[in-house]
Amino acid sequence: MAKVVAVCISEKKGTQKHNVGSCKLIEHFGLEGDAHAGKWHRQVSLLARESADIMRQKGVNIKDGDFGENIVTEGIELKSLPVGTILKIGNNIIMKVTQIGKLCHDRCAIYYKAGDCIMPREGIFAEIIKGGTIKTGDEITILKKDAVVKV
Repeated sequence: MAKVVAVCISEKKGTQKHNVGSCKLIEHFGLEGDAHAGKWHRQVSLLARESADIMRQKGVNIKDGDFGENIVTEGIELKSLPVGTILKIGNNIIMKVTQIGKLCHDRCAIYYKAGDCIMPREGIFAEIIKGGTIKTGDEITILKKDAVVKV
């Protein structure tokens, strides 16, 4: 079963996020109180715990949210989901994957600590289609996994 293992926010951009355990996801906006929320295609970021564990195996001491991820998952290979995938979280939250990875303009503190950062390759971004309260332990279901290709 795929599930949420952490819900993280940061009040200011450029800072690591911290786990709040539960938070309101606002439709077409993102997590309440998070500096990266807004009316754009990267309303929330997701990173698999399994991806972060790769860095932990390299000896890097990291916490959930250190890569700037909002939602930490377990049991789902996020990086393999195509853009356009529809995810359901808990009983009512619906989100659509809008981007896989991202370009990092500056090297983050994690990069300098470990010599690598996984968020640009393995993190994903999504738009909130239907909001609600997200919390640790919520089940994640893939509703639709068809890639949407824009030409």
